[in-house]
Amino acid sequence: MPQYLLSIYQGDGGTPGPEVLDPIMENLATLNREMKAAGAWVFSAGLHPASSATVLRPRDGDVLMTDGPYTEGKEHLGGFTVIQAPDLDAALEWGGRLARAIGLLPIEVRPLADEAESCDPPGA
Repeated sequence: MPQYLLSIYQGDGGTPGPEVLDPIMENLATLNREMKAAGAWVFSAGLHPASSATVLRPRDGDVLMTDGPYTEGKEHLGGFTVIQAPDLDAALEWGGRLARAIGLLPIEVRPLADEAESCDPPGA
């Protein structure tokens, strides 16, 4: 069954207080239980702040390391869920439910390349 990445984008800045965050975490726990019961849930994770990222870039046969996120922006990837769904419409339904559970942040739904696609060299 195809898998999809549901990416949660959040604005830069501090974490909301418990009055905002606690109901969101309860909603997410409920949604994760529903995804698991439906056989859609594969994996979920939250991420540390973008400021904790290290970017590695190949440069002249070496690897250059820089602190911070890959791009400068007002939003960054804050967490994600990998689901399996029969088709994009079903994945979008789960993505919409995730957006409603969080209530504040945009969700990007993107198909994952299957193993054969991700291992083939470009143009193969």
